[in-house]
Amino acid sequence: MGHWIIAPVVLPAVMGAFTLLVLRNTLPVARVFSTAATALLLAIALRLLWGATHEGPEVYFLGNWPAPFGIVLVLDRLSALMVALTAFLALVVQLYAIGTGWDTRGRHFHALWQFQLMGVCGAFLTGDAFNLFVFFEVLLIASYGLMIHGGGKDRLKAGVQYVAYNLVGSTLFLFGLATIYSVTGTLNMADLAAKLPGLPEGDAALIRLAGVMLLMVFAIKGALVPLHVWLPATYAQAPGPVSALFAVMTKVGAYAVIRIYTLVFPTDLPATGTLYADLLLPAALVTMAVGAVGVMGARKVQGLVAFTAVTSMGTLFAAVAQFTPGATAAALYYALHSTLAAAALFLIADLVMARRIDGTLTEARPAIAQQGLVAGLFMAGAIAAAGMPPLSGFLGKLMILDATRGLAQPLIWATILGSSFVVIIGLSRAGSLLFWKSHAAQATPVPHPAQPLAFVATGALIAGLVGLTLAAGPVSTWLAETAAELHDPAAYIAANKLGEEH
Repeated sequence: MGHWIIAPVVLPAVMGAFTLLVLRNTLPVARVFSTAATALLLAIALRLLWGATHEGPEVYFLGNWPAPFGIVLVLDRLSALMVALTAFLALVVQLYAIGTGWDTRGRHFHALWQFQLMGVCGAFLTGDAFNLFVFFEVLLIASYGLMIHGGGKDRLKAGVQYVAYNLVGSTLFLFGLATIYSVTGTLNMADLAAKLPGLPEGDAALIRLAGVMLLMVFAIKGALVPLHVWLPATYAQAPGPVSALFAVMTKVGAYAVIRIYTLVFPTDLPATGTLYADLLLPAALVTMAVGAVGVMGARKVQGLVAFTAVTSMGTLFAAVAQFTPGATAAALYYALHSTLAAAALFLIADLVMARRIDGTLTEARPAIAQQGLVAGLFMAGAIAAAGMPPLSGFLGKLMILDATRGLAQPLIWATILGSSFVVIIGLSRAGSLLFWKSHAAQATPVPHPAQPLAFVATGALIAGLVGLTLAAGPVSTWLAETAAELHDPAAYIAANKLGEEH
């Protein structure tokens, strides 16, 4: 793929700077350039996905500096998949933001949007643990600007909490990386995968400690209990389109766990064994339970959707914690589903909030404009998020249930099924209060602009869920091959070595 590998990082970086410096006072032009750049990013991502599927892993050395001295980007099936998912989500949600006028409520929306894409795509493509930290910081800075977009006391307060939690994570990240580097002399992931099996026994304790610190960092990013506290407040207070984009940001934490703990710290590594799986699984199960309770106790529609996202992250990590090819394939399918489902629900919640005084779920409110269409979208999103048939959430959870084996299987099954049941009740209650009981008020809905572009964008996410359901067979086969490649990273390591030789 040559220089195209770096395009998902360079393109949004250049467009973000260009929008900030040249187009900051011309919103219509900024919309055109920014949307075109995101659409181009999606086209490039699809080409990279095709290349990773048919050509195998490929390494890009910036400045032709070999590892561990230079910046390394690695394209494989997993990184290409996540970049493509990010680009698709970003384009759809950006169209929603334009259609609803969210991008007019604060300055530099489109510049921050592009910088956010730069950070997320860079995190997925990097082959170096330190540069994973760098891209984490890029997306943190941009996401903070997007999170407080439009202002407001509550939004600013939630933003400060969000930054505080992530700064703690950044500090732990640096400590963990410093510990690994002091022992191995490298932070290149492929180098680490080759060196750690031959590590002297005396250094095993330091490596285990570093792995635990990194796991805590990724748990913060992925909103695992007890490090999830930032997510409900942040996602509930952020603008709807921003929360929808953030649906892929939590997947950065899950991606990092899959990448690091299958490549660098596999379960057959003598120094660590199954330590990280043993830590991750209980946290995932508790996260599911806490998220389900939060759904039942939510008083506003944004909080309801935020806790639904917490539950989905617990389900995802329960599959990841198995660290087997079958469970990893199921986790990847569920990651695709949960990203689209959470983003769709956040946009639907924003449509509801824009058409009523507030999103309170404690009592019925009068009907809203375009109620039938919004209600239909909410029903589809709720079915997907709760994991009910026939949409992809049901298939994803079924794959996870089928992939879980071992002594913890009854507990995993009970937690997944129990949390799903509670989420179904919570979403049904919310739908009843928002749409069904609103007819009892017999009030004429307050007029509201039709916003066709917003409905088309939201419908595109629902269509994505339908497509994921209809194509479940070939998609799951492709993901099974991807998972097998992750758990046998010889090709990934060989690509790095070949790149060094050239």
